Amino acid sequence: MTVDQKDELTHQTVLLNEAVDALALSGERAAGIYLDGTFGRGGHSRKILQQLGPTGRLLAFDKDTQAIANAQQIIDSRFEIVHDSFASIEEELSARGIAQVDGVLMDLGISSPQVDDAGRGFSFRSNGPLDMRMDTTRGISAAEWLATADEEIIGKVIKNYGEERFAFQIAKAIVASRQVESISSTGQLAGIVAHAVKTREKGKDPATRTFQAIRIFINKELEDLEIGLAAGYASLAPHGRMVVISFHSLEDRIVKQFFASKVNVLQPDRRLPIRTVDLPKAQMKLIAKMKPSDQEIAQNPRARSAIMRVAERLPESVA
Repeated sequence: MTVDQKDELTHQTVLLNEAVDALALSGERAAGIYLDGTFGRGGHSRKILQQLGPTGRLLAFDKDTQAIANAQQIIDSRFEIVHDSFASIEEELSARGIAQVDGVLMDLGISSPQVDDAGRGFSFRSNGPLDMRMDTTRGISAAEWLATADEEIIGKVIKNYGEERFAFQIAKAIVASRQVESISSTGQLAGIVAHAVKTREKGKDPATRTFQAIRIFINKELEDLEIGLAAGYASLAPHGRMVVISFHSLEDRIVKQFFASKVNVLQPDRRLPIRTVDLPKAQMKLIAKMKPSDQEIAQNPRARSAIMRVAERLPESVA
């Protein structure tokens, strides 16, 4: 069994059937062009390809080199993988002469193989190098950032991206610790946080929020999400659908607000002399909001925080 095959077995794609069903790949739509914003270990992409017609096309994105290696195992002329974030959707579509797509799927979760591989530095549960980069070929690692970042900046990152109430105590402890020795492992960072956090949430490791915050910051996850949502929407054809699965409140808030901005349009004062045809119109309609079933959560506890939102672009909004 290859490493990639093991990854497929250890990673369970969250809301697999529900997300692909939400793209409505039936009839003429099966001949369309679709985007998988995060290939991961390929669960959604493989399911889309099963339903895609012979003239359909799927373009997938991922920053993780291991995901890219996994994607290259798919031998299918309808499929192409891009080694980059979904924030590059606009540039990649333009380079291929693609004006519109029929659906965009974004699974924002980190994959189980990434978390479970101590060498990636994402988890505080096993000791390993403090890296945390989705793309290990570019950018700085978490260890490199923590070695030089200002105490105030570290505190703000942990507070804003981890919603950690002890953020500034943790930042102070990190700066004090690095003056004694460099912080190069996940075990070191988890230990520093454990000593700085005075009270713990039941059933949650005190390092959870700090590790989440630093990972989000290092990988520019929220910035990429905002860019990707805008680019994905701009690329949608009439009746094209956007399906987004988020795993924590910061992501879901951005997705919810983005969809709301396209659905809820402020109307001008009725007393103004504006024709009905000239009034601003909604650009999308909400199709669904869904969480994993109890059965799925029982089989895959990491699915418990997932929220899927689906919206469709209205034809009147496409120039």
